[in-house]
Amino acid sequence: MTGIPIFPTSNARRRAPYALFSIVVALAVYACHPGNREARELRESCETGDNAACNKLALRLQKGQYVLQDEKDAVRLLDKACKGRVAEGCASLGLAYQRGRGVKRDSVRALALLRQGCEGKAMNGCAHLGILYKKGGVGVEKDIARAAALFQQACDGKDTVGCANLGTLYAAGEGVAQDPVRAAALFKQSCDAKVALGCLGLGRYYQTGTVMPQNDSIAADMFDKACNGQEPEGCFRLALAYESGDGIDQSYWRAAQLYGEACEDKNGEACARLAAIYAKGAGVVRDTVKANKLKAQGCKAGYAEACDKPRPQA
Repeated sequence: MTGIPIFPTSNARRRAPYALFSIVVALAVYACHPGNREARELRESCETGDNAACNKLALRLQKGQYVLQDEKDAVRLLDKACKGRVAEGCASLGLAYQRGRGVKRDSVRALALLRQGCEGKAMNGCAHLGILYKKGGVGVEKDIARAAALFQQACDGKDTVGCANLGTLYAAGEGVAQDPVRAAALFKQSCDAKVALGCLGLGRYYQTGTVMPQNDSIAADMFDKACNGQEPEGCFRLALAYESGDGIDQSYWRAAQLYGEACEDKNGEACARLAAIYAKGAGVVRDTVKANKLKAQGCKAGYAEACDKPRPQA
């Protein structure tokens, strides 16, 4: 009877030292990587009182960039940097409070820190403060004109998140005179810097032929970049492209995946479109029960087309 040998074969025993050697070499290369060395130097500088180094190290800890990810320690270091008058630290700490990353979410504290950061010329603070004024919320009334000024200030200071958001205002004519050409330039500038919102805006323009030449293929590529950058509408628009086959190889299965993610994010139309895919069994196993549940979910999320129409009385 043949089977898997209990003990390693002679070839396996000969290969084992080489595999171990490869792992040791890889770890040594990683340890010697400039990014790893810089992280160690930042920690040493932070511990000796360099608050700017504390801020930089905190940002690496948030991302897990050449250090073990530790959002709680990042908050501690950002607090230290902010108290040490590093404006960027205040702004980043404000974002941590706003998003609940490494600390309990606190909108009031977030607002105060973003203001402090922006007043200290931290452009990321100005950009995200502008987002708060654009939407309105706890402690801040909606003020599009104020948002536009903050986005302009941030963009002038080379913060591309500010540029992308300023682009959305120029595209819609909110708080500024509508200017699609200016909007397109801002979207491209921010998308080139890997800001998902900029890629989304640029994709819309390529899709509709606004300012840019109409091109579904480029539009789909822009939506893909936006989706990869965690922009929910980018994922939804990419799903539409996969379902229709506009600018990309048609794939109901991939469309269903993306609609599912958007539906979980309370996009009612995505729920309804996913319901239709399950009802037809296009790219997925046909499931009318699931389709009906998704349709009801779409209606609950506010998409009127997913709601059952009342039957006319006789």
